[in-house]
Amino acid sequence: MGIKLFLVGYMGCGKSSLGRKLAKVTGFEFVDMDSVIEHREGATISDIFNYAGEEYFRRAERALIEELATSEQNTIISTGGGAPTWKDNMDFMNSAGECIYLRRTAEQIASRLSPHGRQKRPKLRGLNDEELVAFMTKNMAEREPYYSKAGRIVECAERSDEQIIEIILSYIKDYE
Repeated sequence: MGIKLFLVGYMGCGKSSLGRKLAKVTGFEFVDMDSVIEHREGATISDIFNYAGEEYFRRAERALIEELATSEQNTIISTGGGAPTWKDNMDFMNSAGECIYLRRTAEQIASRLSPHGRQKRPKLRGLNDEELVAFMTKNMAEREPYYSKAGRIVECAERSDEQIIEIILSYIKDYE
């Protein structure tokens, strides 16, 4: 069975962008779970939530986690921000591979989000900067107990993408 690196953290923390960069450096397959689910469902995450409900989406997410966990490929997996908070997903991902929590502050994530990034996330639409940071701070605090179950935590706030990648590469060497 291949090596599995599950990147976890709040929306906009860099799971997808760092995952893609890591895949290029390592030659591992990269999977963005939200993109795979959108492709398979033929709908955006927002539309899935609106028309099928969160429970449906979370079940699809879990099925994909289980599918990826059994793959023979070495894989870097960008999870959705809420995936670790549903049922026993964090415990399952920890048992299936290495979970790496990309921790950033609400202020840093807010500054990283483009206008498009805000628009595609239903809970962030229409919020000004102050409201956005307040919403994210509260939501991140609720999710912290789940995220912090990750086997590895990378404090991203004062680090460049290159430094973060170097840290994660050292984890891969430990894992092999």
